[in-house]
Amino acid sequence: MRLASLTASNSDILAALGAAGQVVAADNHSDAPGLEGAVRVGPDLGIDIAAVAAARPDLVLASLSVPGMERVVEGLERAGLPTLVLDPVSVEDTLADIRTIAAAIGCPGRGAAVADTLKADLEALASPFARPPRVLVEWWPRPIIAATRESWVTDLLAGLGAVNALGDRAGRSSPLTLEEVRAARPDLIVCSWCGAKKLRPEVIEARGLGVPVAAVPESGLGRPGPRLVEGARLLAAALAALREPEATPAAPAAPADTPPGTPPGPAPGRPESAR
Repeated sequence: MRLASLTASNSDILAALGAAGQVVAADNHSDAPGLEGAVRVGPDLGIDIAAVAAARPDLVLASLSVPGMERVVEGLERAGLPTLVLDPVSVEDTLADIRTIAAAIGCPGRGAAVADTLKADLEALASPFARPPRVLVEWWPRPIIAATRESWVTDLLAGLGAVNALGDRAGRSSPLTLEEVRAARPDLIVCSWCGAKKLRPEVIEARGLGVPVAAVPESGLGRPGPRLVEGARLLAAALAALREPEATPAAPAAPADTPPGTPPGPAPGRPESAR
């Protein structure tokens, strides 16, 4: 089957299914291994529909996980190209999409195996916190744009024992002012800028919020596909760094002249808020 993949997430899924060699046309952002024989048809939001048609695909894969992809889908439909449009907003949607794509290209068993492995790998990273850390995932710095409730990020964080700091905001992402970021009370900010050649967490640190910043490549967090596990591992490591010591140091011995029954004072170097 001749395939066209117009988003990096779908290209990653095809590669995991062992079908990258069937891709005859791909968007410029897709970097999955095995796409060397595919003609490049432009950035995901600027797809050359005529070039896609010229590649004679039997099936075109698109995804509304890229905001604005609706216009590309409309162009594919006008051109009469057979198109499968994915629209994941959760981890479960992502697992279902892997199975859907696999069934569409004739390898349902392989799709089930890839989805099951991804699910198991993500579950293995679970690590509950006494108080779930609040995490803000930033997709872009100017203006600040971050993941909100209807994003696979929300599920991914929940599976790691954390919460999306913007989980009370509707939508998939939202522009924010610096004051809105501060009001979200994040314990961790994740720099995962989409389309950036280089992540610069120091830009976020320079805002003066006093919040730890972790860098996670967009390929591991911004693509609803099998590479989410890469981002989840980096998130898990960043969250682990936030943990307080599990054990409280033993209280110092009371001086010899302390009357029996006198409670010990606070442990040195341990603020009350941390006890």
